[in-house]
Amino acid sequence: MGGQQLLILTIFLCFSLSLSSLTVHELLKKKGLPAGLLPKEVKSYDFNDENGLLEVYLDGPCLTKFENRVIFESVVRANLTYGELMGVEGLTQEELFIWLPVKEITVFDPKSGIILFDIGMAQKQLSLSLFEDPPSCKPQQGLINYSGRKDKGFVAER
Repeated sequence: MGGQQLLILTIFLCFSLSLSSLTVHELLKKKGLPAGLLPKEVKSYDFNDENGLLEVYLDGPCLTKFENRVIFESVVRANLTYGELMGVEGLTQEELFIWLPVKEITVFDPKSGIILFDIGMAQKQLSLSLFEDPPSCKPQQGLINYSGRKDKGFVAER
């Protein structure tokens, strides 16, 4: 192996190790997103820097609130690029008593103080200040997973 190849391999390994030692909240910040997009109760996560796939693991579905109530499933997946979570799976938000899946989360310009949630039927602008700190997420017995599946009878409380 030549000196240049060894240097490239060393840089890659150092970069990989530095990413793996980050908490998921630190990873979000490094990628231009607020840490509070994910709850405190994240058990672990996997991130593939090559294709951007982020998988976040929780002990089970849980309920929290940003501007409105949201449900995180046991596993939340998305493609993470700078300032964006695209193709989100496992996050549902309540809008006017209807639960809608969050499909994308984007920070267009951090100076604007606005973050955009794509909930399928509409795009919702929220203040970045809502997402400064990771929220506490409360597991509930019997929560209905609003993506259409039932997770151990979990029913969202009213």
